Amino acid sequence: MEHRLNFYQASPGAIQAMRGLEAHLAKSPLEAPLKELVRLRASQINGCAYCVDLHTSDARKGGEDDRRLATVCVWRETPFFSERERAALAWTESLTLVATDRVPDATWEAMLPHFTPEEIVDLTLLVGTINAWNRFAVAFRKVPE
Repeated sequence: MEHRLNFYQASPGAIQAMRGLEAHLAKSPLEAPLKELVRLRASQINGCAYCVDLHTSDARKGGEDDRRLATVCVWRETPFFSERERAALAWTESLTLVATDRVPDATWEAMLPHFTPEEIVDLTLLVGTINAWNRFAVAFRKVPE
């Protein structure tokens, strides 16, 4: 696969804006391991090889278990994820595939016992941000290095 465009160089202002979102997310009360699972799951859905590689590596560096990383794509079928993580992964899938299911009420209701309103907003921003990064990487064919 041939790289199409270095989007970091082509529009530094766009990347600065994306990094601003990441700066907010770094301060979020959401725990780092959960953020990496969300980033990884959205990247898997979007077929973003660069981001799957990056966030798998980042999760490992943060102490994430290889078994959980290997099964995040089938999280519903394993006992390895907490109810909070399951709610976040379902939210991630619904938002990433929003045109398909319009975020069902059951997905929303599953979030409520596990996340504060601030966390729900930050989680939604996290999903939107990784989806934007995925679109940059997929559109311009950024590949793992």
